[in-house]
Amino acid sequence: MHIAEQGIGPLVLLLHGFPEIWYSWRHQIGYLAKHGYHVVAPDMRGYGDTDSPLNPSSYSPLHLVGDLVGLLDHFGQQQAFVVGHDYGAIVAWHLSLFRPDRVKALVALSAPYFETSSSIRSIESFRQGFGRAERSFARYDYLTVMKKFLLYNKTDYLVAPPGMELIDYLETPAVLPPWITEQDLQVYAEKFEESGFSGALNYFRAIESYWEVLGPWQGKRIDVPAKFIVGDNDIGFDALGTGEYVKGDVFKSLVPNLEVVILDGGHHFIQQEKPHEVSHEILSFVSKFSTEKFHLV
Repeated sequence: MHIAEQGIGPLVLLLHGFPEIWYSWRHQIGYLAKHGYHVVAPDMRGYGDTDSPLNPSSYSPLHLVGDLVGLLDHFGQQQAFVVGHDYGAIVAWHLSLFRPDRVKALVALSAPYFETSSSIRSIESFRQGFGRAERSFARYDYLTVMKKFLLYNKTDYLVAPPGMELIDYLETPAVLPPWITEQDLQVYAEKFEESGFSGALNYFRAIESYWEVLGPWQGKRIDVPAKFIVGDNDIGFDALGTGEYVKGDVFKSLVPNLEVVILDGGHHFIQQEKPHEVSHEILSFVSKFSTEKFHLV
């Protein structure tokens, strides 16, 4: 597993989502390290310079959580603060569900925790589209693919109309937003050109196994302290009822030690779009549970 690493102090894991690499946390890595934390941002299984098994069955929740347990063991740490975005948040929730003894506190961005049946329904349509996605992706250069996904700013559900491939449905913005540069996008494009998209897409191809894997934890609460951060312009915030869900009682019944923060004007890749706000929200939360930090001057 390839990692980006900075700082000394309590361990913080930063877990990226789709279609990203460790670089998505470039703003948070230095910020948290400066405030006294040992920050580790891995390329998740199937991404970047980390191993990419070919079989989708190797991307089950048990495999992904096992990677993180192994990472904690590598650093000789019983526990860590865990921060996840998008699919990285889903893995972080599952780590907190399976091994709460390894998590000091959790910060999840964009993807809330659902019970098994709801979480599978919410991403099943992605699986259907992504099963054949590599063939359609190949019609575009890697930089264009990254622009289509990372710059998506609509709030409706990310599903193509019938008869159209998702990558063809997504627009390619002519002008970049101020929070990302052409050079930033090129970092992603060059890394995916090396690795391809097979590993990243295998996360979605593995979803059909979730019923079986997660069944024993159906109805189980996540009791670790948790903070959920989402932008009010995130994908599906209104159209899918995400906003209503994260403000309601069901989410808090599943995650009783929960804080919810909704950032005005925030879209899906919120740690990049609003780096100062997100970094502050992460630090303000994990610092409540930190007993020893090393501040860098």
